[in-house]
Amino acid sequence: MLTRTHTDSSSAAAVLDPVVEVQGLSRAVSVDGGTELRILDDVSFRILAGEAVAIVGASGSGKSTLLGLLAGLDAPSTGTVRIRGQDLFALDEDGRAALRGACVGFVFQSFQLLPALTALENVMLPLELAGRADARKEAEAWLGRVGLASRLGHYPRQLSGGEQQRVAVARAFAPRPALVLADEPTGNLDVATGEAVIELMFSLNVESGTTLVLVTHDNALAARCGRSLRLAAGRLV
Repeated sequence: MLTRTHTDSSSAAAVLDPVVEVQGLSRAVSVDGGTELRILDDVSFRILAGEAVAIVGASGSGKSTLLGLLAGLDAPSTGTVRIRGQDLFALDEDGRAALRGACVGFVFQSFQLLPALTALENVMLPLELAGRADARKEAEAWLGRVGLASRLGHYPRQLSGGEQQRVAVARAFAPRPALVLADEPTGNLDVATGEAVIELMFSLNVESGTTLVLVTHDNALAARCGRSLRLAAGRLV
């Protein structure tokens, strides 16, 4: 079984450049009567190349909002997010989409596979969008790595939850992004299947050097990451 330690993560990260830099990040919305609700409040941190970092906190603490901001899917009220040195919010929507395509992979709790595409086609899609001539060969290789070489032609409805999440993991890592963002990746899986998926993600994180950021409510899972960022009422604690 793969194990991770704080020493491994910090010593490796010490000589590497940040993949994610967050400075003074806040997100506020107006609620009834014009009252301002601060979902995130002056959050700052850095995540270095190859790290596995958990974002943890109670429901409503701002975890999912923070992940959406890291992906450029939402805009902050104040502050900056830099991915590999590029200020996300200095880009227009098309620019952010291009940066995501080049640098970021996603693993969702609900898998988010395209139902009309086979497992192979789902993994091929980001490779084809990136202009990879070897998209089919690379997708086949990645599905083999996640134990689904015999399921290439199956559609999501023909796969178990664990198999669908393995396809999603292969799709996220196949373009070899600098950063993979995972939002409660085991939330819809039973304990044994979730454990297998997490082992797979950590293994790929180590093998590929891809930075992994997990949003989770599972403290045991968070403890296996190199470090955790804990949110409470929108602030890092």
